Amino acid sequence: MAPVISISNLTKSYASGLQALKGINLEIRKGEIFALLGPNGAGKTTLINVVCGIVTPTSGSIVADGHDIIRDYRAARAKIGLVPQELTTDAFETVSATVTFSRGLFGYAPNPAHIEKVLRDLFLWEKRHDKIMTLSGGMKRRVMIAKALAHEPDILFLDEPTAGVDVELRRDLWSLVRGMRKRGVTIILTTHYIEEAEEMADRIGVINKGSLILVDEKTALMKKLGEKHLTLTLLVPMAAIPPGLANWHLQLKPGGTELAYTFDAGDTTSLYALFRRMSELEIEFTDVNTRQRSLEDIFVSLVSERR
Repeated sequence: MAPVISISNLTKSYASGLQALKGINLEIRKGEIFALLGPNGAGKTTLINVVCGIVTPTSGSIVADGHDIIRDYRAARAKIGLVPQELTTDAFETVSATVTFSRGLFGYAPNPAHIEKVLRDLFLWEKRHDKIMTLSGGMKRRVMIAKALAHEPDILFLDEPTAGVDVELRRDLWSLVRGMRKRGVTIILTTHYIEEAEEMADRIGVINKGSLILVDEKTALMKKLGEKHLTLTLLVPMAAIPPGLANWHLQLKPGGTELAYTFDAGDTTSLYALFRRMSELEIEFTDVNTRQRSLEDIFVSLVSERR
């Protein structure tokens, strides 16, 4: 199956000399949720803005659902919905008018039934006659999402959609995202809440200093780069780790009552060998606690390695 978005050798440089994007190559599959992670200034928003036609690339090519974003701009842009970081809308318009207007911008005929569905899905229906200026910050964010969905896009970009919003909106948004994915909509999101990417995404991309340093399936990424941390609570405290356990590079925590062991998530052989050896040495423990290395841990280590 052809990718719904294909990015080839994409660069973006500014007159100041800043190279915001450096040779980006990326293919995004139809119907997936793709999370783009990176520190502030890494190039996430620049990449989104280039794909959405807001920023002109310096070189390279982008094809969105079969349409080149430069040569066939209107058709490509009509396939894409964007929820930007910033709240930008007409403060004096009503909710219904501003969402309906967004649909018309893409040349689509009026569809009151679709607009009503979008507003109801985002709990905006009761606010449809209210002016934007009277809404809370969370409600304004919902309007931005409604505007992006007004023309029924096949591709939806969410640039930090839940930054600074309440828990209720975050929950509602992710419920909406899951529903759209079931209908075949492709979703690309950036987020500072890495636990959201860990929960929602099918694939993860990490960008740093304008370069895409990693793209992988979320589960494969966490399996390859993930670690498990094992803590054993000892029945009898130790003063030091016995020489017979030297092969496992254990750590004895202060107080001598806990042994810590870090191992690859997919490697259970060494763990079983450790337990056998402890049994042979008659070292007993009363409790076992394991913790999987999180996506946030992996992200931080990847970015730190490339500073």
